[in-house]
Parts: sequence; structure tokens; C-alpha cells
Amino acid sequence: MTSQPEGQVDPVGSPARGIFLHTGWRSAGTWVWSRLRALDHVTAFYEPFSALLGDLKLADINVIQPAMTSGHPALKKPYYDEYRPFLQPDARGVTGYRKRFSIDRFAPVPNDEFPPQHAYLRQLCGHALDAHKVPVLKFCRTSGRLPWLAAAFPDAMHVGVMRNPVSQFMSGWQLHQQWSNPFFVAAPFRVLGIDQREPDVRRAIDACGVRLPPEPMTTVDEYAAACERYARTVEGGHAYRAFVALWALAATRMTGGIDLTVDMDRIGQCADYVATLRTAFRDQAGVAPDFSGARNLVDETKRSASRIKGIDGATMRSVHAAARQFIAAHADAHRMPADIAMLIAGKLALADELSALWR
Repeated sequence: MTSQPEGQVDPVGSPARGIFLHTGWRSAGTWVWSRLRALDHVTAFYEPFSALLGDLKLADINVIQPAMTSGHPALKKPYYDEYRPFLQPDARGVTGYRKRFSIDRFAPVPNDEFPPQHAYLRQLCGHALDAHKVPVLKFCRTSGRLPWLAAAFPDAMHVGVMRNPVSQFMSGWQLHQQWSNPFFVAAPFRVLGIDQREPDVRRAIDACGVRLPPEPMTTVDEYAAACERYARTVEGGHAYRAFVALWALAATRMTGGIDLTVDMDRIGQCADYVATLRTAFRDQAGVAPDFSGARNLVDETKRSASRIKGIDGATMRSVHAAARQFIAAHADAHRMPADIAMLIAGKLALADELSALWR
């Protein structure tokens, strides 16, 4: 009998036909994805809804590697290597991908754009399954669509990757401050602005006191450009309010179909928790990723807090309190599982502690 390599389990007959990683920007979700990608029984797709896929060419794949400033792990293969079968030699764009997939949506039910998204993701999963691999899809644009995807892919394991909002925000804000990269500051404004007519989104905006860019909504591309301009000059406290509003919205959507939550604040602190995660993946999806060696991201946040300039950390407690109230109202209305509610409460308590270090 042939033995399986360490960390891997034969997926034949496993209960889950794929793993969907639902992460946020700067949540360390890429590291989680990289640990799953390291397994022989996996085909791991990076950011299937990324806007970059609309213009991707075969010649681009080897060029797109982790940048020095990204904080991403070293990769044995380029980010988008798994998309090669879905690219034509003399054409741009991944087969089945449409640019409008890149904007998250928070409608309570799937909209008219969802059927082609569903078909596209089925294509990716089918390719992996036909090769007797477990498809792993890592997203940072599906928090709003999580309930839709959980219903559309009930045989997949849906994993939520959660990190406290202060650490996530600091990671993106420092890229903006130190390297003039406003993408992660602009992203919450873009998603909130485009979805602001959705009642839940409007409630989150109002609760957290978010100030959206003054430009009116026109096309998605024009509004995205307006958000990039806005992010270059926005005051740090206002940027954080927008981030927390989106974080809170994402937290509420975790009630709709998550099978497992990966706590990134805990994974670098507790060996027993790492072992528990590995067992959960093995039992639910037939693969056992090695999550040992994770960095202690909470300690890193504390050490780098002095680099955050222009934000009064003491005033951020009111933002966290507003997020708690917003999430609590949702929890009461939608019967949020007790373990998810406790996890979210812990993240906001940690956010109070960490933001107090900002001066």
C-alpha cells in the first residue's frame, strides 16, 4: 500500500468537493492559501475574482510575483500559475471571467450577475476535480456574496479567515504611508460606495460615520478611480471608519454558510489551535495543511503601532462600539451562531486594546 506524503490525505470520498477561503484584504489569507497550495492533492486558485484576471496573458504569469512590500510568503509558483489552462496564447483574460466580478455585493439574494460567476467558478472547480485534485479558491472579494456561494456550492468547505480590524487596517495603511500604495485604503470606500443603496451597507456606513468620496456614482471604473484619489489624501481616522464598516459587514455575513473559521490572531500563538485546524481540514476536506510556523501577528501589530501617524487611537473605541451595535442587531435578527458572535466580540475587544497604542 502506498503511503501518503506528510500533511496530505487522499481526498477520494472526502465530504467536501473543494475549499473556498473567504478572506479580507491584509488578513493573511494569502499565507493560509499558500499552506494549502503546498499539498500535492490540491489545485489552488488565487483570487478568482481579481480585476487583474480580465487582462491577464500567459506571458504575464511568471512576472507577477510577491513584491518586497506585500508581506506575502515566498511562492514556489507564481500567484496565477493555475490559470494557464484558461488562457489563450494570443489573447487577454481568463476564460469565463468578467470584470464586474471584482466588486463584492451585499444584496440579500443573488443578483443577475451571479449566474455567470457561478458558472465560472464551477469551471475552475471542475478542472481540478477532473484531475482528482481538491480545488482551493482564495477570495478577498466574497464577504458579501458568501451566503450566495455557500448555497451555490453546498458540497464545498467554506472557510472564513478572520483577523482583528486594527491589524488588517494597519497593514494596508502602512503600505499607503510608506510606499504610496493607496489600494487597500481605497478598497473599503469603493465597495461601500458602490453598494450604498443596500440597506445593510447604508446602516453600516451610518453607524460608523463613514464619509464617502464626494464624487457621484457614475460607472464602476470612474468611481473606483475617484476612491483612489480620495484615499491619497483622506485623514487616517476616516479611512479606519470605512475599514471597520466593511469589516463589520463581512462579519455579519459569516452567519450564512461558514463551515470553519481560521483565527489569524490566534494561529501564531497556540500550537493546540494549529493542530485543531489541521484536524478540521482533514475531517471536512480530506487534506491536512501544515499551519505551524505562523508569525505572531498580534505581537507584530503592537511593535509597529508607533508607525501609525495622524490617528488618535483613543477615539477609535467609539467606532468599535458602533460596529458592535450594528453586528448585535444583525445577530439578533439572523440568529448568529454563538461561537461566531464570541469570536467577533473578541476581535473588537482586541481592536480596542491595539488602537489605544496609536498616538
